[in-house]
Amino acid sequence: MRRSAVQKGKGRIKETVGKVTGNRRMEAEGKADHARGKARQAGVKVREAAEKAREAMKRRAS
Repeated sequence: MRRSAVQKGKGRIKETVGKVTGNRRMEAEGKADHARGKARQAGVKVREAAEKAREAMKRRAS
């Protein structure tokens, strides 16, 4: 499992626990962790797409 998925899951759990217990700080931390995980996941997707495009260009140039 990727770190981004773990971070998103951790964020969701923190957010839910914060809501249930009424702890606004934990809820905010959970939202931030979830957002960080989503951003990291988007970065990974962009990097993978760039690598695929680069490989395709190499094959066309050969």
